[in-house]
Amino acid sequence: MVGPQRPQFVLFGSSIVQLCFSNDGWAAILADVYARKADIVLRGYTGWNSRRAIEVLDQVFPKDAASQPSLIIVYFGGNDSMGPHPSGLGPHVPLPEYIVNMRKIATHLQGLSDTTRIIFLTCPPVDDVRLREDTSSVYACVELCNEMGIKVVYLWTAIQKRHDWLACFTDGVHLSGEGSKIVAEKILKVLKEAEWKPSLHWKSMPTEFSEDSPYDLVNSDGKTTLNPSDWTFHREIQWD
Repeated sequence: MVGPQRPQFVLFGSSIVQLCFSNDGWAAILADVYARKADIVLRGYTGWNSRRAIEVLDQVFPKDAASQPSLIIVYFGGNDSMGPHPSGLGPHVPLPEYIVNMRKIATHLQGLSDTTRIIFLTCPPVDDVRLREDTSSVYACVELCNEMGIKVVYLWTAIQKRHDWLACFTDGVHLSGEGSKIVAEKILKVLKEAEWKPSLHWKSMPTEFSEDSPYDLVNSDGKTTLNPSDWTFHREIQWD
């Protein structure tokens, strides 16, 4: 453990989460935006479905932990919605069970602390074949979040708003840098608009060690210093 202890944002899910630092991923964007404000903690597991997630909930998010995350972003559903295998093996989970599983995840996370906030991500579109399949799991996730008062990012429509939305994926399933920009934008929008106290929007959170110092960069007048703690000029996108 290193200090000072910052708020923790935990990303929990399947490959969309495990790979979210790759290819200019959305976690890399959040880690940059929240530099010196919050720690982005990755708990992603490629190939997992909601059944596997439930098996490890108490290990990943123990209720008796000394401190709890300020924010948890959850994504499961893409593997659950794969077609069933004749052997009975594989990640497929029937829709009714998927809803039950996601409710269990939400209930567990809501019970961690009064100040732990939760955002669910829906499945994004993947390719033309998948678009012709049933999207019930997407709508089920949205309905569940609305029922339980959980913030939800509706990736299905957010990504499809681009006329070239297939460019949002590296392999038809996993997100490219362009896709991750959409995910990050929508997450930041939720964090900005949420009426949470304290706010978890990056512009509202304190910057660690932000006080002026004689060791900061020297100003052009040669007598004062410039505090660079909140400079953002390096970012290609000036995130709101």
